[in-house]
Amino acid sequence: MRDLVLLAFIAAIVAMGFKRPFLWVLLYIYVDIVTPQKVGYGIITSISLSMLCFVAAFAGYILLDSKQGSRITLRQGLIVALLGWCAITTYFLADFPEEAASKWEWVWKSLVFAAFLPLTLRTKLRLEAAALIMVLSAASIIISAGIKTVLSGGGYGTLVALVQDNSGLYEGSTLSTVAIAVIPLTVWVARHGSIFTERKLAMVFAAALVFAALLVPVGTQTRTGLICIAALGVLVLRSVKYRFVYAGFAGLALLVALPFLPASYTERMSTITEYQADESASTRVAVWAWTIDYVKANPLGGGFDSFLGNSFSYQTRTTVDEGNTERVVYQEVTDEGRAFHSAYFEVLGEQGFIGFAIWLALHGLGLWQMQRIRKRYADSEEPDGKRWYALATALQNGHMVYLVGAAFVCVGYQPFMFMLLGLQIAFYSLMKREWAGKQEQNRPWLREQPVQGAPA
Repeated sequence: MRDLVLLAFIAAIVAMGFKRPFLWVLLYIYVDIVTPQKVGYGIITSISLSMLCFVAAFAGYILLDSKQGSRITLRQGLIVALLGWCAITTYFLADFPEEAASKWEWVWKSLVFAAFLPLTLRTKLRLEAAALIMVLSAASIIISAGIKTVLSGGGYGTLVALVQDNSGLYEGSTLSTVAIAVIPLTVWVARHGSIFTERKLAMVFAAALVFAALLVPVGTQTRTGLICIAALGVLVLRSVKYRFVYAGFAGLALLVALPFLPASYTERMSTITEYQADESASTRVAVWAWTIDYVKANPLGGGFDSFLGNSFSYQTRTTVDEGNTERVVYQEVTDEGRAFHSAYFEVLGEQGFIGFAIWLALHGLGLWQMQRIRKRYADSEEPDGKRWYALATALQNGHMVYLVGAAFVCVGYQPFMFMLLGLQIAFYSLMKREWAGKQEQNRPWLREQPVQGAPA
């Protein structure tokens, strides 16, 4: 029955797409985030749904959609450059060709769609529609995780969000990072979106979704999620009017929440400041040190999953109670084939200095572009000016939360976050076009004047 409902929904969107081909772009966003082929049990699991919707999105734009307003930007060029470099490292430089080819199968789609998405978001309404679908698609996973956290308390590596899967967006640390990163965009869609006219209902839903998103790091018991919450809390200080009041309420909310948190969660969070007391944290530091040595010897990188070649030893420290005294015990642990545990080291180890530089430039330029929009509309009293200031802030805050979380999770090519970059690119392009139009209106002498004696 579930398969039939999902397929009927997808078929309805496909049918409507023949009249409005942009709907196929939105359909791919939904399919790529939620992966309904994992949610079902029967026929839908045997269909290459993601690839079919991917092809439909491109075909609809190329064959049926208008191209007016589409622009190629510098950041799209950077995405294409990163795509090309990843192809080179995959097919010519990979230490583990089979594993690299397996990861390439989904990374290339993530990068291609991120470069393609801004071409389709040629109007503000389309931009808002894409943002809304991203929020609602992520919400289907976040709400499920939030409910299960309330009912069971969750657990590290045991919380099942919507489906029994531990890859992609369903992986605990990744879901925690994305859940917190999407909060600013969720609030913007509810407060400033024009698609929903019932503002109060939208705000109630947004509040519930934000609460569920904050529960995700508790349910998954990931330290990365707690760090992301702290980062977002600091970022919000930039925009709130009464900062001390906000800080006071945030502190009060934390004190009220502490008694309700599972003991296993608070125990795990207590290891944040002492990495040697936790084997997982110790592994991260050791892998990062190995990666730095690796890229010194292999400056062009080793292709996807090059971490499989690592081998290292490190010490862990534990405290043993012995009656009235405590004894510190050091133990040497040897490990190999451990993941990078950081998007920065992931991209650096896999793509070398060239790919890492492109990746950093792509993110750095995005933060700068959003800041430029924020600066332009910071003192605006017009409704549209406030709206675009809020969107720039939301996209920038979500991006920065991702970059903070990325320091501890391998999300260097995460499709959802690359869609967020696609929104940024489209938004900045739309704003530049609007600024250029206003500048032309304010400078009439730049318009072409008719030649004297010739018809106007």
